[in-house]
Amino acid sequence: MTLRNRRFAWLLALLAAFSLIAAACGDDDDETTDAGDTTEDTEAPEETDDGDDADAGDDAGDDGGDAGLSGEVIVSGSSTVEPVTARVAELFAADNPNVAISVDGPGTGDGFQIFCNGETDVSNASRAIKDEEAEVCEQNGIEWIELYVAIDGLSVITSNENDAIECLSFPDLYALLGPESTGFNTWSDANDLADELAADLGDEFGAVTTPYPDAPLVVSAPGEESGTYDTFLELALEEIADSRGQDAVARPDYQASPNDNVIVEAIAGTPTSLGWVGYSFVLENPGAIQALAVDGGGGCVEPTVETIESGEYPIARPLFIYVNAAYADEKPELAAFIDLYLADEGVAMVGEAGYVDIPAADLETARSTWADRTTGRVFS
Repeated sequence: MTLRNRRFAWLLALLAAFSLIAAACGDDDDETTDAGDTTEDTEAPEETDDGDDADAGDDAGDDGGDAGLSGEVIVSGSSTVEPVTARVAELFAADNPNVAISVDGPGTGDGFQIFCNGETDVSNASRAIKDEEAEVCEQNGIEWIELYVAIDGLSVITSNENDAIECLSFPDLYALLGPESTGFNTWSDANDLADELAADLGDEFGAVTTPYPDAPLVVSAPGEESGTYDTFLELALEEIADSRGQDAVARPDYQASPNDNVIVEAIAGTPTSLGWVGYSFVLENPGAIQALAVDGGGGCVEPTVETIESGEYPIARPLFIYVNAAYADEKPELAAFIDLYLADEGVAMVGEAGYVDIPAADLETARSTWADRTTGRVFS
């Protein structure tokens, strides 16, 4: 029996003065709240209730939430992108309490591995997907949507206590952190290699700042599973390594971690430390670490929102999220989450997390890419 017929039957029962039958009808109608209604207002609330329900649904939609959404959204990948995604997830959860959403950050490479196995809905990435990773996705039947969401400035960091170094060039970074630096236990151990680079390369990649201090060199930085590792090598060390016939890898004898907070803690705890993390971690730890200026051939430039956005800072990079296209079609909760991520409210979380907004034209491209569910490379 429909809700209207139930109420009509109940009204007839009341009019016939069969109070016991009327009470029984009220007890049977567990999904309504009309048992205490009087005869004169029984039908009027029916139309009012329907209108109120419709208005409530409209209001929920306007707020970006949907009381009917349930299920789960699983996000993994880059620890650099994690702060942005986590903030969007908090916004989403506030309006969608019946959706379980998880965000973690084991690293870009590890994230793509499980994403291409179909184990996650979204993969945060601090670099573009590699060809070999895309091939694994293809082999497993995973189509993906690539969305450019933020800009980061990779920050070369040391302890706040270190006042001996203010700027490092690409040759400096190669001499201290590159594949030929294994076994350098003090900064000054790298003097000869840096001077050799200066003689070979001139100032093409920036001026060498030798002599380095005779102080312990303790390196803490992301490991090979991290997109931050890959991007740093690509931007700062790769061309120099290629010119010397070396693989573009970091020295193996350093403290590596996929967790940027662990890196920050290690850097802060050693006065003459050296490492690199995403820019947001510098902003979040002003009393513990400092970001050094970097010279990539155009002079020393400090990482700031302005220099990162303009491209003046030489080791800025794009940040992405990758969405499983099939899951986006199958899971309305996932589609709603990405809708929020690309809406103005979600985009505002980029700055909240300490990163730089992408250009307006790129944001529109990301939105249209998502709206059209365009798969494959769009930005990379």
